[in-house]
Amino acid sequence: MKVFVVTAFPGMVKACLSESMFKKASEKAGVVYEIWNLRDFTRDKHKQIDDTPYGGGPGMVLKPEPFFRAYDRLKKKLGKSKPRVIFPSPQGTVFNHALSKELAKESDLTFFCGHYKGVDERVLEKLVTDEISIGDFVVTGGELPALMIIDAVIRHIPEVLHSYESAETDSFTDSLLEGPIYTHPQKYRGMSVPEILLLGNHSKIAEWKHKQRISRTRQRRSDLLSSKTERNDFGGNNG
Repeated sequence: MKVFVVTAFPGMVKACLSESMFKKASEKAGVVYEIWNLRDFTRDKHKQIDDTPYGGGPGMVLKPEPFFRAYDRLKKKLGKSKPRVIFPSPQGTVFNHALSKELAKESDLTFFCGHYKGVDERVLEKLVTDEISIGDFVVTGGELPALMIIDAVIRHIPEVLHSYESAETDSFTDSLLEGPIYTHPQKYRGMSVPEILLLGNHSKIAEWKHKQRISRTRQRRSDLLSSKTERNDFGGNNG
């Protein structure tokens, strides 16, 4: 997979992509990152990327020309007429596990990072294929949301994680949250590991873990539970 990030603040992105899972994806799975400075696609000597909005109003708006010029280079580099371009935005489709798996199937992904008040609407109309939101809140720019999306996507590439099974048992893989997990020591500050985890009965442990996941999801994210899941795991319709 090739991942392109077009941003006015390349240092923010570079700092993360050289660490942790991002770095492993590059070294072990051949994920290629290219970070393009939006200012490199300007024509004026001041490398201006923003301007005041037509019709008045507060803030500055990112100009269309740098994005269109970056898009032209992208098409030439990839040899395709319609790359998949993601614009992180609070107005977009809410990001979730299913969407991360879908994006992981792509051979290339491009992220246009907004900043300031926003981006000229023509960029969204003509270049962007996906507006994606990471939640109902606003951050300063699109760099951090882009990194979060990239992180969630590359986890689905088998070579990235130490054990792909660890990704398969993450929260949301089957619409359930992860249950409680424990490690050594067995007792710590008066708190003990549940006895069932110490008995070595793997079928009973698996059953306990699954019920813990159901219980935690019911308590914290009941919207994720289907009536079928409830009936299968708790029996009947007991609420």
